[in-house]
Amino acid sequence: MKIVTWNINGVRARIGNLTHWLTESAPDVVCLQEIKTVDDQFPRAEIEALGYNVETNGQKSFNGVAILSKLPFDEVNRGLPGDDEDDHARFIEGVFSTDQGALRVASLYLPNGNPIDDERKFSYKLAWMARLERWAEERLRLEEALVLAGDYNVIPEPADARFPENWLGDALFQPQTRQAFRRLKNLGFTEAVRSVTDSAGVYTFWDYQAGAWQKNNGIRIDHLLLSPEAANRFSSASVEKHVRAWEKPSDHVPVAIELSLQPAR
Repeated sequence: MKIVTWNINGVRARIGNLTHWLTESAPDVVCLQEIKTVDDQFPRAEIEALGYNVETNGQKSFNGVAILSKLPFDEVNRGLPGDDEDDHARFIEGVFSTDQGALRVASLYLPNGNPIDDERKFSYKLAWMARLERWAEERLRLEEALVLAGDYNVIPEPADARFPENWLGDALFQPQTRQAFRRLKNLGFTEAVRSVTDSAGVYTFWDYQAGAWQKNNGIRIDHLLLSPEAANRFSSASVEKHVRAWEKPSDHVPVAIELSLQPAR
């Protein structure tokens, strides 16, 4: 089973790229971020025509997450618990039946947090990460295959940036941000990409400015975290970098994993 995360950076603007990629890559479950549209304007018909079920948690003009799945949804939950006043559409969770029991997948779009001297924005980022940690700790008690997939807006280590020194003043690379990410992982998650390679130069985002893509001036901020039950079924991880070279691309690229799971019969 192939599970992919991709910050699409506007699903209606890139529906052609999305449908082409779905046909080319043939994922089973896709977690999208920054769909930037309300639910009833999401281009469902084009995606459903390719055999996918669609669930969204949308928001006008910014944020928004979705899960596309060839498997039927058993359960869908929208919004990260812990703050009733948070109206940002950054979280959706889907549950599916497989031959090995439940598969639980969350599509996450963590706050950017910049500028760090705006205490409100950076505090919101850290508070959101703390809420995610509490939620994940509860979900791990279910002892299910769980995948937390998304744009974390976290550069975990210096090797995850072409020029880490350029990010020292950025919320994505602050010590508090990186510590929060480590605390989440240390609950018992496996970080998929780093479990198969420790090489530098593995990036998932290239800014539109200053020729970042052409110069390979990238960062790695899109991650998939696997519960022990998912990690036991994990076989590979890859970054589908070529998609960044397409016409009218997102500034992120798909990150994929393979799990040895089959849909429930």
